[in-house]
Parts: sequence; C-alpha cells; structure tokens
Amino acid sequence: MKKLSIDIGLSKLISQSQVSKSNKAWHRTVFNDIEARLNNVDFPCIFSKRAFRKSLLKFIFVENDSEKNINYLAAGLQEYVEISRGWDGNLSTAYPLIIAFSQVATNAITLKDYHSFGWKILQKLHDLDPQPWPTQVGQDPNAQAWSMCFNGMPLFCNMSTPANQVRQSRNLGEHFILVINPRERFDIVAGDTPAGRKVRDNIRTRISRYDGIPHALQLGSYSTGALEWWQYGLVDENIERKDQCPFIFKKNDPS
Repeated sequence: MKKLSIDIGLSKLISQSQVSKSNKAWHRTVFNDIEARLNNVDFPCIFSKRAFRKSLLKFIFVENDSEKNINYLAAGLQEYVEISRGWDGNLSTAYPLIIAFSQVATNAITLKDYHSFGWKILQKLHDLDPQPWPTQVGQDPNAQAWSMCFNGMPLFCNMSTPANQVRQSRNLGEHFILVINPRERFDIVAGDTPAGRKVRDNIRTRISRYDGIPHALQLGSYSTGALEWWQYGLVDENIERKDQCPFIFKKNDPS
C-alpha cells in the first residue's frame, strides 16, 4: 500500500476566506451556492450554519478523478485529520471539510450516479489510507459500529448532490459535495444522551420543515441500530432500503 505524505508548507486545505476570492469560476460557484444555503435562516444544520458564520470551513477542490487528483485529495484528507486530532470539544475550533468535485469529475445525472461516484471516491481513499483501520470500528458496512475511516480517524461523510430535488437539505448547489466531519463530534454534541437526542430531534424537525417531507427513515444514532452508510447518501423518497453498500474493506498495511 502506497504511503501518503504531506508536503510541509504546501497545504492542500483552502480556507473559507481564500475560496471566496478564488480566480476559478467553479470554485466561486461552489462557495456562492453554499453561502446561499447556509445563510438561509431555515437551513436545518445549525452546526454548519455556525461554522460558516465563523469562517471555519475548510475546502478541497477536485478537478477530475485522475490518479493524481485522487492522491491530492487523499493527502488533503490526511492533513485535515491531523488538524482535527485532539479536538478540545469547542465548536469554535471544529472545522468541517467541504470536498467539492467539478462537473467533469462526476459526470453524473441521476441521484444513483452521484451516490455511485461518491462511494467510488470513498473506496479509492480507503485504498490509499496510510493507517490501519481503528480496531473499535466495524469493517462490514452492515455492522452497527461501522464508519468510514481515514488516517486512523472515524469520519462522517455527507453526500450532497444536485439530484436531490426533494430532499433539499442534501443539495448544496450545482456540484457534488462531500461534507466531512470527525465521527466523534457527532457523538459529543448529538450522541445517544438526553442532551444529544434533544439536539438531533431539533435538527430533524428542521430537516422535515426545510425539505417539506418527513426526514429520511434511515437517519439514526451511531451504533444504536441504524446503518451509518445509508446516512451518507440519502434518497429523495421515504422508503425502506434494501440496497447493498459498495464499500469493500481492505486490510491496510502502514509499513
């Protein structure tokens, strides 16, 4: 397994303020689309709204799905995990990661196309993962304790697509977006505790109001019966799902 390394001084992460001044048109489109949604008073995720207001978002832009660009993405994700280690629990130091893909990279039309592309990217990142899978995390996506991991850290991956026409809370504009956060942040601020359940209930009520339909049946709490991978990419219909996760676990060798 090829190890990744970060070039010191050559950060792959772009700050929120830098993106707003980018000289690339599609980068600015991504930023403007996200800005329009997160400035909407009704947007359901109060944490992402807060992060945007405080200019905490980090960005990685992926021009195409070539090996070079996926390696670049993997190095950027490794960098993101490193700056996320040792989080102090303060939301003002929590940096959500926005991974934006050009329309050339995705070449997708339907929601199924976008989700397939998203899982292809997550599989490629797993194949490049420089660290072993954490022992406490399930290796089978159908296990309650499964979560996508990278560089030794469990992550939550939100797939937002232009094809989510009904579930607008999963549509951040014209481009396919992966919103990445360390898994532990959800466990701390919205975990399976009385306070955490209250936070989740509030957000899911907001989701139902924003989307105009009840929240997805697949939404749940980590390691309490809900499958994590179903929550990464949500379909527009409120239906029972029987599809299989395309992710294949591969033993990582950090040597």
